[in-house]
Amino acid sequence: MAVTELTGEFRVPRNAFQQAPGSIHNDAVASKLGFKGGTVPGSVHMDQFVPMLLELYGERWFQRGDMSLHFTQATVDAEKVRAVVAPGEGRARLSMFNEGGAKICEGTASANAPDSLSELARKLPMQTPAEPGRLRILANHTVGEEAFDIPLRVEVEDLRSSLERITEPHRLYAEENVLPPSHLVRLAHGARSRVLSKVGSSVGLFGSLEVRQYRGPLRAGVDYVGRTRILRLTESPKAENVWYDVVIADPATGDDVGCVQFVIRLMKASSELWADGARA
Repeated sequence: MAVTELTGEFRVPRNAFQQAPGSIHNDAVASKLGFKGGTVPGSVHMDQFVPMLLELYGERWFQRGDMSLHFTQATVDAEKVRAVVAPGEGRARLSMFNEGGAKICEGTASANAPDSLSELARKLPMQTPAEPGRLRILANHTVGEEAFDIPLRVEVEDLRSSLERITEPHRLYAEENVLPPSHLVRLAHGARSRVLSKVGSSVGLFGSLEVRQYRGPLRAGVDYVGRTRILRLTESPKAENVWYDVVIADPATGDDVGCVQFVIRLMKASSELWADGARA
């Protein structure tokens, strides 16, 4: 009998960045921007899908798997959420809900990265580019901008310390330093200062994330090198949005081993450049 849906247990993701000044993860900052409190990074929620993806695809998911999520509602520290995976031909559909039934995210996963029909692969062409002159926070950035030779690394100690609060532990994380999805994002996030080097003071959060593993598993304690490209710049009433890829390569061979696609929402209300108010 075919499995129609896999449903995880309610878990309690933690916000480990509450004390970060000027961050969306800080209660005071987030509350001023209309959130109910400091947000749990969307990348943390990705780990909760892994046990069900391993049930579908086995540990080869760490070698060639991907996960693509669009976040529909932010969560706060210790807010209980449940992951749901619906198997399908070519890819699985992913969703997550809190105890009240509100959807936190939706997306896809597969065992053959890259997936041309992933959640973000389908959404990107539908994004309307920002009108000329409309962007303020991202005014000095353009689609097609690239950066190269960016050192990327997650230390083993950093991985090990975070395993104390991860919602879904796995032996490969502890015994072989394999990076869970949240830490693949952390690895690639090391390139953000290069990608958004001309962005002024503002507060951002993950709007969407996609992790792809081409020659995995990727591990802590290993040096990688990244290159980036801005794919799209868009605007909404409350945010300016940047879509970009961070391609992760093995510096010894030059082979691409993975990629993370980011959609960063830069909140207009957090920037002095929008002091006259965001467009209604």
